[in-house]
Amino acid sequence: MKIYVGNLPYSVNDADLEKMFSQFGSVTESKIITDRDTGRSKGFGFIEMPNQTEGEEAIKQLDGKDMDGRNIKVNVAKPKVDAPRRGPRY
Repeated sequence: MKIYVGNLPYSVNDADLEKMFSQFGSVTESKIITDRDTGRSKGFGFIEMPNQTEGEEAIKQLDGKDMDGRNIKVNVAKPKVDAPRRGPRY
């Protein structure tokens, strides 16, 4: 089960995210999305949990939870849709 985690503090890294979710079960992947140019966190990431029940419990327990003054958003990740890239602006 792939889980979206948003509104994260910019200081959170992959290991922090994995630690937060591993209290609910097995985590196979933890990934903070970063800016391609600066390498800085974009404030969201994804977690992969192989067990559906554990993933649902993590979502239930963590959605809206305060993390360093930010209420994080946790829900089932939606499939990526290939959007057309924007061209240069003139």
